[in-house]
Amino acid sequence: MAYFYFLVVFLSLQVTKKLLFMADKITTQWKGDMVFESDNPRWSSIMMDASKDFGGTDSGMAPKAMMLSSLAGCSGLDVVSVLNKMRVKMDDFKMIIEGELTEEHPKYYHKVSVEYHFYGDKLKEEKIQKAVDLSVEKYCGVMEMFRQFAELNITTHFHHSDKE
Repeated sequence: MAYFYFLVVFLSLQVTKKLLFMADKITTQWKGDMVFESDNPRWSSIMMDASKDFGGTDSGMAPKAMMLSSLAGCSGLDVVSVLNKMRVKMDDFKMIIEGELTEEHPKYYHKVSVEYHFYGDKLKEEKIQKAVDLSVEKYCGVMEMFRQFAELNITTHFHHSDKE
């Protein structure tokens, strides 16, 4: 009986551990030439390809550029979520991310510029900046990953369209 109890507790802990420390899992399949298709845990697949200069067909995103998109997506989701909770309105929001690669192989982004651009009437700059800061300093896990290997330069730009 004690063994059975131990087994139930052990299995329960394993399920709990999987739920608490869940990791994403993707499968990437070669499609020929330089094209790969990578599934997504919550959506459809993403195509990756090399540029024509490197034998590809430009039929998908470059893997390194996808890293920059992941950074923008992660931080953008944080910012919008925080601004929604603060009931802050804006007309538009975009991010421009630029990464500078090292010259030696393996090439990786050693400098990354993250620009947040907000557009609208009567933008609440302090609250918007607080949302950006929370994403950059606390919430965005992709930002933290980039911090491990790249120098980050973060700027926020406000584009007012107030008609007075």
